[in-house]
Amino acid sequence: MDQLDARDAGFLYAETGTANANVSLIQIYDQTTAPGGRIRFKSILAHVAGRLHLAPRLRQRLLRVPLELDHPYWVEDEHFDLEYHVRHIALPRPGDWRQFCIQASRIHARALDLQRPLWEIYVIEGLDGLLNLPSGSFALLVKMHHAAIDLEHSNALLELLHDTTPIPRAAPPAQPWFPDAPPGPFSMLARGLVRTLTSPFRLAGPMARVARRVAPAARALLAEWRAAGPMPVTRFNAVVSAHRVFETRRFAERDFVAIARQVPGATVDDVLLAVCGGGVRRYLQLHGELPAQP
Repeated sequence: MDQLDARDAGFLYAETGTANANVSLIQIYDQTTAPGGRIRFKSILAHVAGRLHLAPRLRQRLLRVPLELDHPYWVEDEHFDLEYHVRHIALPRPGDWRQFCIQASRIHARALDLQRPLWEIYVIEGLDGLLNLPSGSFALLVKMHHAAIDLEHSNALLELLHDTTPIPRAAPPAQPWFPDAPPGPFSMLARGLVRTLTSPFRLAGPMARVARRVAPAARALLAEWRAAGPMPVTRFNAVVSAHRVFETRRFAERDFVAIARQVPGATVDDVLLAVCGGGVRRYLQLHGELPAQP
């Protein structure tokens, strides 16, 4: 069994009633380019079902250790139900951008069921009111938990959904899937006790090396933080609710590249960060809430 490492387990432990660790990806498709000009939901289900074996994590759930003695483990979900994870909804008419953003916000804000594999895909139809989209376009909203989705597994999920060539490639044949029964609570308790008792000895060396490397940077960061004084309070670093808001803005990549070239050493990511920071500053100014000090 694979086990969550400390970083991924941290995303799990940090969840509260108002803050979850969901990550969502939205993609919009023009189905008029598909054979026959239409893609049915059952075709999407069949496509995902035929490739599940390429991403084993998609059929695995978390199994917690009794008394939280250790980080959870990944085990195969013996009750896996594909149609629970791939869902089909439609916007009411007129299906405009505002309705789409509200629906996406609500989906993202809902916590994932930690007793099941930590992902969901929503096929969203009824987008005919979205500007500059061909009639019949649909969206896929892919929601994953941060504990389950590192670079390797996120790429595996995207490759499961898409092909990089105009003609779809046939997936390698899948072997019959018979999920193993998960270990019982007494077995997990014993495993957790052993690791709890041995972890101080296993971690002593690595922790000492990390401490030696991190200590100088930590001291410098603490000195900088003390010199900066208390952080100004704004609406963005206060207690948040469980609700989320989704919205987008479109920019031409060539504009970001051109701006980055004007500053030696700057990157497109630097420009993106500056745009986001400037947007937050402008928002606070418009609401009369810009702090007097940085």
